[in-house]
Amino acid sequence: MSDITFTTAVLLCIAAGLAGWIDAVVGGGGLLQLPALLIGLPDVSPTYALGTNKAVAVTGTSIAAVTYARRAPVDVRLALRLGAVALAAAGGGALFASAVDKRVLQPLIMVALLAVAAFVFLRPQFGTASPGGTPSRRRAAAALLVVGVGIGFYDGILGPGTGTFLVIALVALLHMNLLTASATAKVVNVGTNLGALAVFAAGGTVLWRLAAGMALFNMAGGWVGAHMALRRGSGFVRVVLLVVVAGLVARLAWDQWGT
Repeated sequence: MSDITFTTAVLLCIAAGLAGWIDAVVGGGGLLQLPALLIGLPDVSPTYALGTNKAVAVTGTSIAAVTYARRAPVDVRLALRLGAVALAAAGGGALFASAVDKRVLQPLIMVALLAVAAFVFLRPQFGTASPGGTPSRRRAAAALLVVGVGIGFYDGILGPGTGTFLVIALVALLHMNLLTASATAKVVNVGTNLGALAVFAAGGTVLWRLAAGMALFNMAGGWVGAHMALRRGSGFVRVVLLVVVAGLVARLAWDQWGT
């Protein structure tokens, strides 16, 4: 922390605020926050950037989750069940993170994201219908496996786009509209962030003082983003979703092939 200049700290806090806004609306704030940490802390091991990113992100997603739960039609019991499973899965993913060749996974993730973007763009009604009521046991079980275990593990082992994947999966599996899916995703994302953070914290790879300052801005961004999404509805969330997916694909492509 002694080597971090005041200007760098301020810029990281601003990035955290914007990331909190993106996360609250549709997920994907890590697109901005993690690269900012990696660029702003060039002499620090990337593991510290990952750990600090999780420590900051969990605060903004928590604020957004509480805001949504108070005003959006969220099935809190289902969201908490998904979040609990995701917490354990993300912790397991974080343990295996160092053993995975991320350059093998990134092209597959880009293909999946491009397919998602095309699907959402070509089907304007996707995620805009009224929720279909209480999901069946089969759909709830599928959501636990895909959302809780699958995406939770992915967030711990790699991470980019977790919130976006959560929103898409919740709409597809549980027939939620985009606003309800985004609200539910926040609760689940709190679980994935906590699970991964526990592993990073145990390894001592979190810059807590920096994280504390960034967290204040991240929470503010999360609060503003959640209120904007609630006020403007699923149509607004859909537009932000498409923009974030495009940004995520570009970021992953740069990581894979950029120089």
